[in-house]
Amino acid sequence: MKHLLLFSLASSALIFTACGDKSAPSKDASTDNKPASAGMTALTTEIPPELIEGTPQPIKVPNLVPAPSSAPLLMVPEGTTLLSAGKAVTGSDDFPIIGELAYITDGDKEAGEGYFVELMDGPQWVQIDLEAAADLSAIWVWHYHSQARAYHDVIVQVSNDPDFASGVTTLFNNDYDNSVGLGKGSDKPYVDSRYGKLIDAKGTNAQYVRLYSNGNTANDMNHYIEVEVYGK
Repeated sequence: MKHLLLFSLASSALIFTACGDKSAPSKDASTDNKPASAGMTALTTEIPPELIEGTPQPIKVPNLVPAPSSAPLLMVPEGTTLLSAGKAVTGSDDFPIIGELAYITDGDKEAGEGYFVELMDGPQWVQIDLEAAADLSAIWVWHYHSQARAYHDVIVQVSNDPDFASGVTTLFNNDYDNSVGLGKGSDKPYVDSRYGKLIDAKGTNAQYVRLYSNGNTANDMNHYIEVEVYGK
């Protein structure tokens, strides 16, 4: 279960902090860093414990961003809250091979069996309905972290249209050859780790968050442990 703790700062800002890992976020760990400014606060979350299993597999991907050694840092507006906890998740694969789509917003980020959902091979997506439009600050994604691997064609989009037919904003796209057919992206592939991938949502107003992937460097399947959407 989620052990997210909320602290009220003197400035009345809400800050989300880690129980699984008490270490403070490091500015050296993230490429998403922004200078502090008035009305902004650091976004952190519970970082799950490290659990590495199995035989390491080679990761042969150009321009690969290595796994971080500490939690990333992103400054978000004061009053930012976790919006996705317990929200409904749908997807392109209605019958996951392992687990349930509900795992993606249940708050559990551990790496072992029973914490991740496995979708079939090929391009697949999952979608979170926040139940109301909000100004989104960040999306924090854990695909799988008990083995170092990189997921192919990771695309994160948001919209107020549940069908993503209009008003779509792409927040992250490392599909460099347009395998998924949503256009080429310029973001770099990255190694999944217990620190997750923190994506700046830049205040985009949206109710729905859709995430794509297309297998990974260890096998052809698609996995998710947790996705957190922050905003207000």
